[in-house]
Amino acid sequence: MFETLTEKFNDLFRSLSGKGSISEGNVRDAMAQVRTALLEADVNQEVVKRFCDEVLQDALGHEVTKSLRPGEEMIGIVHRRLVELMAPPEGATGGILLVDPPPTVIMLCGLQGSGKTTTCGKLAAYLKKRGVGALVCAADLQRPAAVEQLRQVIEGVGAEAPGPGRVGFYAEPERCAEYGKAVGVAVGVCQRALREARSGGWQVLILDTAGRLHIDDALMTELQAVDRALQPHQILLVVDAMTGQDAVASARAFHARLAVDGVILTKFDSDTRGGAALSVRQVTGAPIKFIGTGEKFDALEEFHAERVAGRVLGMGDVVSLVERAQAEVSEAEAERIAEKMAKGRLTMEDFIGQLRSIRKMGPIKQLLGLLPGVGAMLKGVEIDERQLDRLEGMVNGMTRAERDDAALINRSRARRIASGSGVEVAEVTKLTQQFEAMNRVTKQLSGLGPMGRMKAMKELQSMDPAMMPGLEGVPGLGSRRSTATESIKSRFKKRKR
Repeated sequence: MFETLTEKFNDLFRSLSGKGSISEGNVRDAMAQVRTALLEADVNQEVVKRFCDEVLQDALGHEVTKSLRPGEEMIGIVHRRLVELMAPPEGATGGILLVDPPPTVIMLCGLQGSGKTTTCGKLAAYLKKRGVGALVCAADLQRPAAVEQLRQVIEGVGAEAPGPGRVGFYAEPERCAEYGKAVGVAVGVCQRALREARSGGWQVLILDTAGRLHIDDALMTELQAVDRALQPHQILLVVDAMTGQDAVASARAFHARLAVDGVILTKFDSDTRGGAALSVRQVTGAPIKFIGTGEKFDALEEFHAERVAGRVLGMGDVVSLVERAQAEVSEAEAERIAEKMAKGRLTMEDFIGQLRSIRKMGPIKQLLGLLPGVGAMLKGVEIDERQLDRLEGMVNGMTRAERDDAALINRSRARRIASGSGVEVAEVTKLTQQFEAMNRVTKQLSGLGPMGRMKAMKELQSMDPAMMPGLEGVPGLGSRRSTATESIKSRFKKRKR
């Protein structure tokens, strides 16, 4: 996400590069472009004005230190203000704070279509992975299908999401017929779910409350009744990031009636504008707690303002990338693979295992976007991940001996593998050639000193850029780097001196 904003900010930093100082004239011209970009990104108008005024005030008359250029100095100013824009209020905690004695009651609310029910499942999976047992209550009785939908989601979490914690489901589907005819039906279901959570030793109770297509008195009255009856420890509002200012407006309305403790932004990975992420904290006063980054149950991340500010400026988010990798690959496995790569003995079995681990971390394009300077380069690039299935099919079509030693695959064997996996012989040949080349490169990089590494890098540059099926459309990652990334490297080098 943030592709357009990232591009505009980098234009700003480039326009200041080579200047002797940060002057009022060049900063005002640059900030006028940023103001337009923020408004086009659907950022709240009041937030845009305050942000641009603060950056301008910080920049004017700012002394450029001897170790930094004006463009680099401006990056620091903008980054700091972006963090302040999205950071939670002082004293607020991230994630889920558990209470003692349990259960911790979490009430999820939001409009229909915001992804509330799916987010209940993701939140349960998040807790399960951390060893926390969660009971999820179906309190949305407006639609009978909502109860069944939540049941399927929670069953999926229990079957698919890794982790030592328990996940349970509580529902009274027969109460759906009474909904609208009697006051407090949903409240009664929630109260009985709380009794069940206490008697069953559950650490957390998650309430999936009713939603509407729009905010109305009936919805808010019901939510306030649940709030009064159960006094939840946290009220989390689920909003669709792709709806931009509509998301911010609904968040403000919910917060005014319920005093929500935090916001969960869903479809964060699909929001190319970023207006909701940059506006909701300032407009509502409620901190962003989590972001939904995909469709899978584990695609829920704690929100970190510093990391998101880095993404906006094209610095990437390597910390999040590392955390995802650590969640999928054990330290022992990583050491084993690193040792085999150093010896140039990586097998096709190792390769396909690593590919599967990478794909569990999220969509390839999303992962590449977390690398510094790469996000803007991927604008308009489509990566067909079905091609990665073809690659896996080719490896699955090999014998054990062929997977251990790709050099065994001659023309005859390539034809057999191609026939069995439904691909062309040329694809099998290309895969094996590039795999062998990568083995040579990793061995040279690890153990042959500066000259060996230089030779290996030259060989790597001469290789076919479309090394992996499905990634042919990705531009060469070394061909272009963002101004923000270059500034970080430059600053690091100067500090070392």
